[in-house]
Amino acid sequence: MKSPRTHDIRRAVALLGVATLVLTGCGSGGGSDSGSGKVTLTYRLWDDQQKVGYEKVMAAFEKANPGIDVKIELLPYDQYWTKLTADAVAGTGPDVFWMSPIQFPEYVTKGVLADLTPAKLDLSKYHKTVVDTFTYQGKPYGVPKDWGIVGLLYNKDLFKKAGVEMPDKLTWKPDGTGTLLDTARKLTVDEAGKHPDEPGFDPAKVKTYGFASWNHYQTQWMNWVSSNGGKLLDKPFGTYTFNDDASVQALQFGVDLVNKYHVSPPATQTNPPTGKITDMFKAGEVAMFPANNALLPFVAPEAGFEIGVASMPEGPAGRSVNLNGLAEAVYAKSKHPEEAMKLAAYLGSQEPQKMMADAGYVFPALNGLSQGYVDFWKAKKLDVSPFVEESQGTTFALPVTTGFTGFETKLNDIFNEMYLGKLAPKQAADQAVTEGNATVK
Repeated sequence: MKSPRTHDIRRAVALLGVATLVLTGCGSGGGSDSGSGKVTLTYRLWDDQQKVGYEKVMAAFEKANPGIDVKIELLPYDQYWTKLTADAVAGTGPDVFWMSPIQFPEYVTKGVLADLTPAKLDLSKYHKTVVDTFTYQGKPYGVPKDWGIVGLLYNKDLFKKAGVEMPDKLTWKPDGTGTLLDTARKLTVDEAGKHPDEPGFDPAKVKTYGFASWNHYQTQWMNWVSSNGGKLLDKPFGTYTFNDDASVQALQFGVDLVNKYHVSPPATQTNPPTGKITDMFKAGEVAMFPANNALLPFVAPEAGFEIGVASMPEGPAGRSVNLNGLAEAVYAKSKHPEEAMKLAAYLGSQEPQKMMADAGYVFPALNGLSQGYVDFWKAKKLDVSPFVEESQGTTFALPVTTGFTGFETKLNDIFNEMYLGKLAPKQAADQAVTEGNATVK
C-alpha cells in the first residue's frame, strides 16, 4: 500500500467535483466471454508489487468460482485517480477497485460506490479504524483490505556509534521535555563533533541529525496534534479544527525540532514536493525517521545499515498514531453487481488476506493475521512488531471529509512556510483551517 504523498491528483478531483456523475452508459469494464458464458470482472489497483500477490489471490478465487474470470488492471497512482474519475463520469468504472481514505468522501458522496450492506460482512472482525474510515451514513462502502501505520525507523549503527540506547518509551511535551528531544540531541552532531546543547555547536554545519521532523501530514504533524489532544476534524465528513490551542502547541513542537533545537534538517532540504528526507535517512544522515510501514520495501533494501523499528513517541495525551487503511470498493453501476460483490467479500476473507500478509505485502485489515507479515520481515532481520503494538492502541484515520485532495496542495504550501519559520504555527493553522473548510461540501 502506498501512502498518499504530494501526488498530482488535483485534476482528477476537480473533474469529479464539477462533473455531474450521471452513471449511465455502457456500465463497467467487465463483461461476458462470448461462447464460454463466463463473467469477466475488472479489478483495478495501483501497486505493482502487490499485483504479483493478487495474481495468486485471483487464481484462487477463479478456481473456487469457475464462472468468473478476473482481469487485473494496474495503473500508476496519479493516473489511477484520473482514470477512475473519468470512468465514473462515463459510466465505465472497474467492477472492484482500491479506495483510499482521502479519496473516499469524493466518490461515496457522488454515488460512485456501492453500498456493501448486502454482502453481510462481519465488520467486527476488522480493524475498527479501517471500518470507520469507509463508513458513510452508517453503511459500509468498502471491504476493509489492509492497513499501514506510522512507526519510527531508526539507524542502529548511528545509535551504536553515539553510544545511545533507544529508550523503552519515547516521550515529548510542547515545552521540549521528554526522552525524544534528549535522545535526538545525543544523536545530532556537527562537523566539529559538537551536539546542539554544547557551546560552539554550528547548526549550519550538521553532519548527522537525530530526528526527521518535516512537513508531512501523515507521518508528522497530524500525529503530534492527536497526541497532544488536538483534533483534525470535528466529526467524519465534518470541518477542520486543528487551529485549537492543543493543535497549535503540537505544530510548534514539530517546528521547534527544526528551527529551535536543530535536531532535524532545515525545511529548505525537506519541504515537499522536492524534499530529500527519505534519501537522507537511507544515506545515514538522519538517525530517527517516522515512516509508514509501507515504505519498508523501498527503504530497507537500499539502506547500508541495520534498521530498527520503534513505536512513535507518546505526547501529553498519550500515543495516537495515523493508521491508513485501504478498502475494496465495488462500482455502483457494475454490470455484474452480484459477482463484483462476491469478489469484494472474498478479498476481505481470511485466505486472501493471509496470502498477502504472509508474503510481506501488507498488514491485513482482518484481525488476527498480522503475524504473517511480522514473520516475513523477521526473516529479513527486521522486527516490525512495534507497528502491530501501535495498531492495538489509539489510532486515527487521515481526514475523512470532502475536498481534502483539492486542499492538499494549499495545505502543504501553507505549512511549508511554517516549517521555514516564515509563518507562526497559529497563523498557519488559522489560514489552513479557513482554506480547508472552504473546500468541505
